[in-house]
Amino acid sequence: MSYGQRFVLTLFTRDVDLATDADRAGVDRIGVDLERLGKDVRQDGLSTWISDHRETDLGALAGRLSPRRLFARCNPLHEGSEAEIERLLACGVATIMLPFFHRADEVARFVDLVGGRAHAVPLLETARAAEDVDALCRIAEVSEIHVGLNDLRLSLGWPTHFHVLVSGLLERLAATILDAGHLLAVGGVGRAGDDRLPISSDLVLAQYPRLGAGGALISRAFFAGPGVPDLAREIPALRERLDEHAARSPGWLAARRRELARQIGARGD
Repeated sequence: MSYGQRFVLTLFTRDVDLATDADRAGVDRIGVDLERLGKDVRQDGLSTWISDHRETDLGALAGRLSPRRLFARCNPLHEGSEAEIERLLACGVATIMLPFFHRADEVARFVDLVGGRAHAVPLLETARAAEDVDALCRIAEVSEIHVGLNDLRLSLGWPTHFHVLVSGLLERLAATILDAGHLLAVGGVGRAGDDRLPISSDLVLAQYPRLGAGGALISRAFFAGPGVPDLAREIPALRERLDEHAARSPGWLAARRRELARQIGARGD
């Protein structure tokens, strides 16, 4: 199986028809974003999306998706986490993502609550969590870590999520995660060949094989523009473009990093 075919794509949606199309197109994980606690405060005044998804959306999605595709991002750890996770498991959620943690022991508590009944994915998106990445990688039940670019850049006080994408910090995190034998997922991706965006999607996609990343969210930018994208065409095209970039030389990929850093005015260190 090629790099692009192995690449794990995750879509947040409560729309049953879109979820069905995504399933047929081969999107690996499809489901809801339930994160609310603290998100409105830390993203106040920004143009970021805060989900209106509900746990009740999972029932309709579960009836339309292939086995093991149903996904949910829960809230950060709180007093109600155990009950929340139990409800998600009862709905048949196969992958649960924990956002906005600061220490590895929070992730250890999370995977203990999941108890091996679903795939547990920590979403590393705080500067403090980045400092704890070695301990995070030593948690036996963790086999995948997703680095969230937007909240991480807010935590670091950096201008944009692109500054994280070209940073030496992300390279060091990627090396640690991959050296531990874990799957590394990073941020979100748009459509292949989409040059309508301020930063070309292909320039962003080139960063994934450079970093050794094996997964990403499907970003809101993927759905930008007129009309609804034809997922049956766009998802295979995205995987094919990832394959094309993965076949490039390390020098070519490094040049794509330098070009992205140039466009955003970052040094990439």
